Order: sequence, then structure tokens, then C-alpha cells
Amino acid sequence: MNSSFTVPLSRLIKEFSLEKIYIPPDQPDVMIQSTDISRPGLNLTGFYEYFDPKRIQVVGRMEYAYLEDLSENSRRQRIFELFEQKFPCLILTRGLDVFPEILEAAKQNGVTVLRTNESTSSFTGAIISTLNTELAPRITRHGVLIEIYGEGVLLLGESGVGKSETAIELVKRGHRLVADDAVEIRRVSNKTLVGSSPENIRHFLELRGIGIINARRLFGMGSVKVSEKIDMVVKMEVWDPEKVYDRMGLEEEFATILGLKIPCHTIPIKPGRNLAIILEVAAMNNRQKKMGYNAAQELMHNLGMPVEETTASWEAY
Repeated sequence: MNSSFTVPLSRLIKEFSLEKIYIPPDQPDVMIQSTDISRPGLNLTGFYEYFDPKRIQVVGRMEYAYLEDLSENSRRQRIFELFEQKFPCLILTRGLDVFPEILEAAKQNGVTVLRTNESTSSFTGAIISTLNTELAPRITRHGVLIEIYGEGVLLLGESGVGKSETAIELVKRGHRLVADDAVEIRRVSNKTLVGSSPENIRHFLELRGIGIINARRLFGMGSVKVSEKIDMVVKMEVWDPEKVYDRMGLEEEFATILGLKIPCHTIPIKPGRNLAIILEVAAMNNRQKKMGYNAAQELMHNLGMPVEETTASWEAY
């Protein structure tokens, strides 16, 4: 998955506790642009036709054994050919020793060399997962993201409709706030959206008439979460007596965000409706549907009425 975003190499070094073998002095932090990594086994044989210089290069036991079997002159030539591609960095796994030729080539071409004690498979899996999250396509939406019974529920609606008030009621009922006002949404895979809050407003929540509160300090660490998968979208709007709202739940409605369709419900707001309980039930019902059970369809079947599965969609704004 290509991305226009970047992540500094220093962040990956800190997150994965990578050993710094060589870092070019007096150079700015390397910015990683690709979510993919490469194991340069084929490249070390001399094939560079499809080489991507934006990828991190990972050397494991297989590549190391190949280099070890080469003569000193051949090994030096192959290593220098690789480092002349000027990729972001080379990482050796399993705590492998560093060939002197690698250090020499790294210094000559200004390429960072790092090392980890992790196995190659586990390390590449972990770093690809991190890169997919950090470099994922993203958008920011005005709304509230809250975890309800393990379901990530994104609340959308006009300013002042009551999103934050509903969120604080849910937090008091034991659920966890992820983001208020601005929700940063990332498409981390072809099936998954993950929402989080911008760091500078994380855990803060605005209540009209009260002001700004810090949910983490007010309700404790158990009341907040840094990020959450988006399982359902709820569009909150002022009750329109002229509009016909879905009462059966037979029609599947979806919100389209970053090209992915997410189950969506439109909930009308008027005095007397307990929105916190409604959202709790909606979250549990959404889990049941994902597990293959639809109460509305069962009711129609019990009544002997045909069920037509229809869908509607609206573009997230």
C-alpha cells in the first residue's frame, strides 16, 4: 500500500529497541516512505531490475549464509553494489555479526546499519504492521469515537447535536473514549479502519456550559483508549417529524470512509431519548450481526413474511 506519509527512522529504532551499528553523522533523520520491506537475497546475486530504494532492507540468516560462503573479494563487491542503491537502512536480525565490508560500504554511502536479536520472520511481521499503521492513508472527521462493549463506534453529526454529551454518559457507564471533536481515521488494511485522536487534544472533551474536561484525569485510565477499530458509524441528527426513520432494521445502511463500507445507523435526537442506552444496544446488535444473527430477519421469518435484503449507502462527510 503506497502512502504519501512518512515515519522517522528514529521512531522505529526506539519502538523496536534496535541496536545502532552505524548512523551517518551530521545527517537529518531518515524518513521512511514505504510500507514494504525487502530481503535482498536476489539482489546480492546481482539482480537489481525491480529494486525499490525506498524500502528497508532486512538481512537474515539466509542472506548472511550466502555472503559468508563467498570469497572476500566477491562478498565486498556484492555488498558495495547493494549499498550503492542508497536505501534507507539495513537491519540485521538474530544478532548476526556485522561483516567489515558492510560497515565500510555503509560509511562510504551514508546508509544506516541496525541490528535486532529478534528472528527474521517475527521482526519483519512486526515492522510491516507498524509501517502499515504509521503510513496508512488517513482523513480527519469531526465527530466522536468511543469503544462500546469492544465495538468502535464513530459518532457523526452537526455541531451541538449532543455527541460529546452522549460520549461522557457512555464513559460514566464504563465504556472508553478514544477521540472527541477530531477523529483521525487510518485505513490500515483493505478491510480495517482505525481511529485515534490527535495527540495534542487526546483525552480532552468539550461540554457546552461546562467547558473542557480531561476524561483520563476525571474518570481514570480505564475510561480512555488511544486507538480503536471502527466497527460502526452512527449519524446523529435532530428529529425530523417529516422523515421516515427505519424501525425494523431490515435495510442495511453503510457509510463509505476511505473507500471502505462501514455499517451505519441514523439516530434521531429529541428530548426523552436515552442515547447512551440506544448506542449500547446498537453496539451489541452490531456484534450479533457480525456473528450471523439478525433479529429483524428472524422476526419476519416467524411472521411468515419474505425478507428482501436491500442496502443503502451515504458518503461520510
